[in-house]
Amino acid sequence: MGSTDTAASREVREVLDKVRAEGRAALTAPEGRRICEAYGIPTPGEGLATTEDEAAKLAADLGFPVALKIVSPDILHKTDAGGVLVGVNSADEVREGYRKILANAKAYNASAEIAGIQVQQMLGGGQEVIIGATTDPTFGKVVAFGLGGVLVEVLKDITFRLAPIDAGEARSMLDGIEAAEVLRGVRGADPVDAEALAAVIERVSRLVTDFPEIAEVDLNPVFATKDSATAADVRILVETGEVAEPVRPEPEEILRVMTKLMNPAAVAVIGASNEQGKIGNSVMRNLIGGGYAGQIYPINPKSDEVEGRQAFKAIGDVPGEIDVAVFAIPAKFVPGALEECGAKGVSAAVLIPSGFAETGNVELQDQVVEVARRHGIRLLGPNIYGYYYTPSNLCATFCTPYDVRGGVALTSQSGGIGMAILGFSRTTKMGVSAIVGLGNKSDVDEDDLLTFFEHDDNTTCVAMHLEDLKDGRAFVDAARRITKKKPVVVLKAGRTALGARAASSHTGALAGDDKVYDDILRQAGVVRAPGLNEMLEYARGLPLLPTPQGENVVIITGAGGSGVLLSDACVEAGLSLMDIPPDLDESFRKFIPPFGAAGNPIDITGGEPPSTYEATVRLGLTDERIHALILGYWHTIVTPPMVFAELIARVVREARDQGIDKPVVASLAGDTEVEQACEYLFDHGVVAYPYTTERPVQVLGAKYRWARSAGLLRP
Repeated sequence: MGSTDTAASREVREVLDKVRAEGRAALTAPEGRRICEAYGIPTPGEGLATTEDEAAKLAADLGFPVALKIVSPDILHKTDAGGVLVGVNSADEVREGYRKILANAKAYNASAEIAGIQVQQMLGGGQEVIIGATTDPTFGKVVAFGLGGVLVEVLKDITFRLAPIDAGEARSMLDGIEAAEVLRGVRGADPVDAEALAAVIERVSRLVTDFPEIAEVDLNPVFATKDSATAADVRILVETGEVAEPVRPEPEEILRVMTKLMNPAAVAVIGASNEQGKIGNSVMRNLIGGGYAGQIYPINPKSDEVEGRQAFKAIGDVPGEIDVAVFAIPAKFVPGALEECGAKGVSAAVLIPSGFAETGNVELQDQVVEVARRHGIRLLGPNIYGYYYTPSNLCATFCTPYDVRGGVALTSQSGGIGMAILGFSRTTKMGVSAIVGLGNKSDVDEDDLLTFFEHDDNTTCVAMHLEDLKDGRAFVDAARRITKKKPVVVLKAGRTALGARAASSHTGALAGDDKVYDDILRQAGVVRAPGLNEMLEYARGLPLLPTPQGENVVIITGAGGSGVLLSDACVEAGLSLMDIPPDLDESFRKFIPPFGAAGNPIDITGGEPPSTYEATVRLGLTDERIHALILGYWHTIVTPPMVFAELIARVVREARDQGIDKPVVASLAGDTEVEQACEYLFDHGVVAYPYTTERPVQVLGAKYRWARSAGLLRP
């Protein structure tokens, strides 16, 4: 995005062009202040002095006390150079300070170009915060907010958003730090002016979006008081080279090719083989045995027939059109075969072979990408297990077939994780629309697949394992579109930071990869899973749970201990336990024994018959003020596990038949019979787990996180 031609943008452009023409990577403080003024970012009164007398006069005009700061394009870290004095209270102190700062600067860097001394009004009071922006290698321009001053170094309490952001998103950043309560005023302190702070954040995000050559902005500290937000110190860095925006295909074009990849009319297998144990043979057998009804063309220069199908010496010999070519040949032969695919007009190539960038052979992978781009071929892989799309009975992989159809699409960057996904799906009988390996992601990546799944009526939920994103901004754009309609769960590998990237500002140094991913994935409406099993369980459970209509969650349990643990799990999952109003409390008490406990959790006690479970759960479903139920079951002779499971499944079904569709999850504690009971409940649309109070609540929490981000909850 470029800046519009306004007086503000022309002012900024003049400053930036001058700095870059001089080959400088950093703006001086006065230059930074000019940019802030142009974009309406408040800064203290100040002036540049080139003599000690000028400094003394400026200080008198501004009013004491003042701060003195060295101005030099060669000294970025002013404090380290002894180039900052604060609390200067008289003209004589200003003159003395002027001389001292110059001496310190010369001692620090004898060859430094010195423009003068900045004389600045002293600010105080309120809270010190940091507002900034940095250029993230994955997401591009990212805006940051957190506690400022010393606290930002110690606590690293900071939050990020993809720029640009609107006023609402800027306001949400104030609540996105751990110490948000400090900003609201504690122990008699005034709350800060939230609107003024949000305005500064929004303007910084707009500034770096309008001018991509700005690499970093660091406003630290910003003094936030009850009626203002003023940036006391401004540091701005720029890119010295060319700044190029990535070229991204239009969503319509992505959808066109992805549709051909997932619903091909004809597939060629390059390297098809009759020899069992070879990848080319497994792919052929899976395509045929999986029931794919389109044309299958084996390509093998030494065979006339493969698995009962006519084979062709080269793909150019095939008489009909081909949408997808699956490669099962050694890596070194891929470029030549891909050239032939280009001449044939193939839309997409699925590169199963390894031996590319993952082994250090980046040059070969680059060569393959160049060939594909020249011919307009989209590449899936290389170094993958292939892919499945069950609505088309498409099993283009050397792994075992999968035929349990459903609404869950799963992707993985790792082949090993892909096999785990396959095994979990098979064991749990999870209905799947697609399983896709991405491997090295030389071309097709997560945002391409999200664009397809967004429009795919066969897909209701997407779960993705990823190690990185090639183009984080394109991913966010695609995720924002699809998450308005369908949940997207992401397992991002590499949660632990290996250390912040070296940077010359607080904002850049604090932008640890995982924290940026965490905040921006949330901004995109994505549900992040903490581990592989959670990702798979979310994928399995979210499609079963109806979308809640509000935040009121009620726990009904047959064991007090489970109720306490379920309550703890609700806090961890960000769920809101309902404050039960008196009339509803009285209604519940009609069904539970006197020694039970109403309130929330509602403890019906363990010795109750099935009728007590039925009455309380039915009440929870029919009362419109309750939006979700968490059930805690305790194994008893009075109400055995399968009796409980069949009862709950029936009550939930009857409610849904009446148009009452609320999420219900259950935790079952007991002997091994509870395992069968949980399986029965899952089969009947109730998310249930044995031996854990955390997992069902985690799945419900994931559903709530998605529903909130999609704006589907009533106030």
